Amino acid sequence: MELNTLVRVARGDAPADLVLRNAKLINVYSGEIYPTDVAIYNARIVGIGSGYTGTQEIDLRGGYLAPGLIDAHVHIESAMVGVRQFAAAVVPRGVTSVVADPHEITNVLGLDGIRYMFDQAKYGRLSMYVMVPSCVPSTHMATAGAYLEAKDIASLQGDPWVLGLGEMMNYPGVVNEDQGVLEKLEAFKTRVLDGHAPGFTGKQLNAYVATGIGSDHECTTVEEALEKLRLGMYILVREATNAHNLSTLLPMITPENARRICLCTDDRHPGDLLDEGGVDHLVRTAIRAGVDVVTAIRMATLNTAEWFRMYDRGGIRPGNRADLIVFDDPQEFNVRLVIRGGQIAAENGNLVPLDVPERPSYLRGSMNVNWHTVDFTIPVEGARAHVIGAVPGDLITEDRVLEIPSASGFAVPDIERDIIKMAVIERHMASGHVGKGFVQGLQLRRGAIASTIAHDHHNLIVAGTDNISLTTAAAAVADMGGGLAVADGIRILARLPLPVAGLMSNRPIAEVRRKLDEVIGAARSLGSDLHDPFMTLGFLALEVIPHLKLTDQGLVDVDQFKFVPLWTD
Repeated sequence: MELNTLVRVARGDAPADLVLRNAKLINVYSGEIYPTDVAIYNARIVGIGSGYTGTQEIDLRGGYLAPGLIDAHVHIESAMVGVRQFAAAVVPRGVTSVVADPHEITNVLGLDGIRYMFDQAKYGRLSMYVMVPSCVPSTHMATAGAYLEAKDIASLQGDPWVLGLGEMMNYPGVVNEDQGVLEKLEAFKTRVLDGHAPGFTGKQLNAYVATGIGSDHECTTVEEALEKLRLGMYILVREATNAHNLSTLLPMITPENARRICLCTDDRHPGDLLDEGGVDHLVRTAIRAGVDVVTAIRMATLNTAEWFRMYDRGGIRPGNRADLIVFDDPQEFNVRLVIRGGQIAAENGNLVPLDVPERPSYLRGSMNVNWHTVDFTIPVEGARAHVIGAVPGDLITEDRVLEIPSASGFAVPDIERDIIKMAVIERHMASGHVGKGFVQGLQLRRGAIASTIAHDHHNLIVAGTDNISLTTAAAAVADMGGGLAVADGIRILARLPLPVAGLMSNRPIAEVRRKLDEVIGAARSLGSDLHDPFMTLGFLALEVIPHLKLTDQGLVDVDQFKFVPLWTD
């Protein structure tokens, strides 16, 4: 039996497959760092200490040896590539496992989207576990490409790669006893229940947590995080492309509460993944900010493994899966060796290729726009309107009531005050729904930008300064079968095709990054100096993040959880 051999190797009576010598082991269980050797047999750690021999032996030359990093919450689709190309970006930096919530592709393609992600993850370099999307659609106030009830997702519980129910974004539905929402929580009551409750407090938060939901990645202040910690929640500290919460929340971390804190990336675009990294970027930032090295690594390993009941990883001990990383300087935290399942997965920043062919995908098209109803004119019905205020570096938007200029009975943008038009066009069922409004903060002085990444329904979203540019950008995206585009009048300045559900490319991540740089550069040529205007644009339609959002069905006051008219007088 294999177990007999494992025991013999652990006793030192048989050679290991691999022995790592002269390591500084970071022990996330005891909180120590000390020199030792580690023996590995058949994907498992079998021994810690001296005296082991192995078929292969590697001298780490005093390098730090830590568990492989685990991303506690990530939407891989936001990297705009498939699982393997995502792995090519994060595995060389030390990420060996991710807890993915594929609700982006599921909102477009339903259960077929989840199956696609599972299929693409097979036989790769990254362990992808899944939290089943809980909110498809996120709410009743947007049109998604699928509608999943408890009975639709309950069958996924038996999959060994499924850990539980993904972020419950319909937090008003939880506390207001929406029967469909409660049925999903009941169906997964024995599994991990992830949360999403920005700004929730007091008795409403108590009601939310009482259902069994035990984590939250939406904290934006220390006070909010501490209140949730005090109720027993795990806090998943996030550093995404457009949600920078890490530096704000780091002062919250103490030796007393650090065991309830995990690290996650949520949504990161290709440029940030390739330039800064994934979870390794959060660990590095925390260490440089003064967080103890063991604590910082524990938040990205053991804490996450324990919350998600992944008991075979997250720490270096006999019997655990041999997912390990090696680095030399904690301040730099540059991973030079990655071992996954006892095999070298990456070395010196380069993924070790696998001799496994790319898996084909068979997905239906996802671009169905009824162009007969698309009209970007906005008739004047008052002097003042609700305007979405984009906040740089945050997913939260403001509800700004502002005067809107007009001409010939139609509202027009106010370039000097950075007020431009935006629209959300339903693209799944050709329903003809078009939500129209205004946004302040994108900084476009001419032209338009458009995208089929519009969280979480992922309809076609476009913002711009004139109707011709809006039409050109939206049509360019539709012609590609989904993606990003920048237009100035009738000219298309740049585009990035995303043919997989309008969310992802099937091209290498470096190529996608170059194309993304081009569309961001084109947006900047139109006046925007945002870090990533497309990430900002995509979250202007997410009606579960305060305070004001626009969907294909209209303007949503998220605080009141209801539609509001565009005009206020």
